[in-house]
Amino acid sequence: MARVTEYLAERGGLSVSTLRSNLFMLSGDDAVWHLMRVAGGLDSLVVGEGLILSQVRQCHIHSIEEDGCGGKVLSRLLNTAVAAGRRVRCETAISRGSVSISSAAVELSEVLSWPDLNLPFSEARLAVVGAGKMTRLLITHLESHGLERIAIVNRSLERPAELAEQFPDVDIEIKLMDDLWDVVGRSDIVFMATSSTDYVIDELLLEENGLAGGRPLMLVDISVPRNVGEDCKNIPNVAAYNVDDLKAVVAKNTAMRQREMIEAEILLREEAEQFVGWRESLSAIPTINRLQERADFYRQEELKKCTRKLAQNDALSDSEMEAVERLSRGIVNKLLHGPMSHLRKTESVEGKQAAVKELNSMFRLEESAAENGRARNGRGAANGRRR
Repeated sequence: MARVTEYLAERGGLSVSTLRSNLFMLSGDDAVWHLMRVAGGLDSLVVGEGLILSQVRQCHIHSIEEDGCGGKVLSRLLNTAVAAGRRVRCETAISRGSVSISSAAVELSEVLSWPDLNLPFSEARLAVVGAGKMTRLLITHLESHGLERIAIVNRSLERPAELAEQFPDVDIEIKLMDDLWDVVGRSDIVFMATSSTDYVIDELLLEENGLAGGRPLMLVDISVPRNVGEDCKNIPNVAAYNVDDLKAVVAKNTAMRQREMIEAEILLREEAEQFVGWRESLSAIPTINRLQERADFYRQEELKKCTRKLAQNDALSDSEMEAVERLSRGIVNKLLHGPMSHLRKTESVEGKQAAVKELNSMFRLEESAAENGRARNGRGAANGRRR
């Protein structure tokens, strides 16, 4: 953790003390659970949003690259988190429903297109006034709903041209504000997203441009302050919606996602427990190795005694000695099979720890490890004296 802190401080040009006071640090099972919640979208500012999952996936991909530094445990953790995030999105409704103003604008216009326009959303002619960040987000959501064509009206051509480059699969018609009423007149749904502090469209302007009392028109205002006057609702053929209407959609969907969090946490707990169980199983590997080493040590010791006694009589042939060797190995392997299978199959962390402790005590494996260490040190010292 100290090395990571130093790296971040160096990268950010900050002192370690300054950075440390702003860090949120977790370790062990707390870190595992936090990553699961992040990948599942539960710790996001917008509950259930999917961008963070793709970022976790990129971390996993980098961790297993040749120059990556994830290691066995961290790479497995990231992979588990990605799988957990996908489960949450597939098995719950936590990512359904719009929870941002731009996505809510698309959802609301899609739902109300038929009631307000007598027209399915897929056939509606769309336009957006403004070419800022909100317009970019709006087109992103519209494209995911099958958008193929849209008109953008803006004061200059530069930003709409940039959007046309960002969305090559969408046919974007670019118009200046001088053509506003021409575009509004041939559109079914108009999204308003300008930075203007005054109304761009109101009842009087609609009447002056011959759009009052004609065919149905939907105005969806996502601007703050508002671009569409409240008096537009007085015109029978106009359905006007503003940010307050969109906030109601967002609140409803956010509440639905909050309810889904309970089910999502159950799924994430399952994935976290499986990872922790796997991680704890790694602690059994040294015990298994020591058990095998101790058993093989006794096997070889007894085999030497046996062969010395047999050598006093008639010597055994090579094939007979090989048979005795195989017999001794087979007996040892069968005796160890039960304890090692029990150790591997124990699923709970507490059960795994208890099994390791029991085997260490039963076969005195800690003593064995100490004896082996002393033996190696003794042989090393003897070799040193001979040199």
